[in-house]
Amino acid sequence: MEKVQALLFDLDNTLMDRDHTFRSFSRKFVQDFLGHMDPEEAERTVEDIIVRDADGYRNKDGFFAELSDVLPWKKKMAAADIRAYYDRTYITHGALMKHAVEMLEYCRERGYTLGLVTNGQKDIQDGKIDLLKLRGYFKAIIISGEAGISKPDPEIYRLALERMGTTAEETLFIGDHPVNDIWGAASAGMETIWLKRNHPWDDKLDAHPWKTIHELDELKSIL
Repeated sequence: MEKVQALLFDLDNTLMDRDHTFRSFSRKFVQDFLGHMDPEEAERTVEDIIVRDADGYRNKDGFFAELSDVLPWKKKMAAADIRAYYDRTYITHGALMKHAVEMLEYCRERGYTLGLVTNGQKDIQDGKIDLLKLRGYFKAIIISGEAGISKPDPEIYRLALERMGTTAEETLFIGDHPVNDIWGAASAGMETIWLKRNHPWDDKLDAHPWKTIHELDELKSIL
């Protein structure tokens, strides 16, 4: 590849620690609405919610409808009310991924152009970005809910490159999801770095990451 001029990042479970964020949200949700349970039962319920969430890749309306049906309520909560609580409070639990700011500072100081591309509702994703004070690092931020295109569609990556003013050949993409991040960015012509988190690699994919890392600070030796 050409000399790297730019880095394009995913958000959830790449720069934001979604595992921590969703667990914190789930514990507060159980505390607020299922406070009749003893601590052990409450923690089992938190774990059940986390499993059902499937790392955020569930359709949200279906997920909240399921919670409304299956959780051990004293007074049942409607799916719409769960959704409203989520939209109102989820982003307040946001936490940075380990080394995220350190790496963004490192890249900015060395003159790399930085961009961010993420799937999700504009208000929710904007809320995370602003809570974590990430906005100022990026020349371009593309949110699927605003763009009308979602990862892994290569067009969302091409839109990010256009707004960053860089080419695919000189841009590295960093993300955690084998399909939405690595396959999608590769389909748009970029080399990729896979931050290995919760998702196993799918051997059926016809694209592979250039490098695999387990922590963001490993980018230093690569760059």
